[in-house]
Amino acid sequence: MTEPPSNMHKSRLEFCVTMQRRLLDILACPIDKHYPLQLIELESKQETIVDGVLLCDQCRRFYPIIDEIPVMLPDELRNKKEDLEFLSRWKEKLPRQVVEESLPYGLS
Repeated sequence: MTEPPSNMHKSRLEFCVTMQRRLLDILACPIDKHYPLQLIELESKQETIVDGVLLCDQCRRFYPIIDEIPVMLPDELRNKKEDLEFLSRWKEKLPRQVVEESLPYGLS
């Protein structure tokens, strides 16, 4: 079996691990499958979201985008400490409902 060209492998890898705006067309909430998710950009580089939030309007869960990676895990697999640190870091730029009322954790 032959290996794919190195440039093809790299582009696939980048697509899988970086949060591109075009991914919004295929992402749904892992809890209730609601689509589309609302994007709140905090920091971006061209088409790549570096830091931000994906918000499910139906179940009110937030999914942080940290260093270009969307963290879309079910509640039982999420790291509460990391989620709260993320909300604390960005609380001045995020809507109040995300900081205080989103699931699974808020700063209220």
